[in-house]
Amino acid sequence: MNLQNIVKIVCGVFGVLGVILLLRIISTGDEEIKMAAAMGDFGTVSPLVSLSLFIVGIIVVVTLVFSLANLASDAQKLKKALIFIGLFGLVVALSFGLSSGVETPLKDGEVLSASGSRWVEAGLRTFFILTFVAVGAMLYSGVQKLINR
Repeated sequence: MNLQNIVKIVCGVFGVLGVILLLRIISTGDEEIKMAAAMGDFGTVSPLVSLSLFIVGIIVVVTLVFSLANLASDAQKLKKALIFIGLFGLVVALSFGLSSGVETPLKDGEVLSASGSRWVEAGLRTFFILTFVAVGAMLYSGVQKLINR
């Protein structure tokens, strides 16, 4: 039995289990689930959520393993990946350096620390820088294609 058949069988088992759990939720009904949740009983919905998290965990692990194996098999790919990881780290460091942190009161009465505020601002700056770079790369690629026609 090859790997593809095993993957199909495992996917089928997870699919059937998910359908069974979904039918259990549907047959219970919204009002009963809401009342049970109000009393702290999440037993109807929790198994489906746990199954979903388990499947996502498997997907993340498999993706990382195969991605790293693919990178390790080719020195050029590994070199490019390390360069881009370094550039991403540089963008994050630059964003963090340009950010300032201010204690901020939140709606629930808690206070966001100055460090937390700085990390939020750094995340936003990183997002904007990477968006600007992506749009610039798409425009550059489009212009190159138009010129080469």
